[in-house]
Amino acid sequence: MGFLDDAKKKLGDAVDKHGDKISTGIDKAADVASKKTGGKYDDKIATGKVKAKEALDKLDNKKDDLK
Repeated sequence: MGFLDDAKKKLGDAVDKHGDKISTGIDKAADVASKKTGGKYDDKIATGKVKAKEALDKLDNKKDDLK
């Protein structure tokens, strides 16, 4: 197992354990960004939020973070 394989496994394990907290953090970051921009970029923020949660799901190979 190479360095990157080991790092990916550790990251996947962390996401398994803390995926709900990470997902909540993504939601909070999107809310803050929306407030800071006055809602001007809500469509782009929403797209980024979905992509971030999709990436989170890919890390743990589960489909449990898209809410």
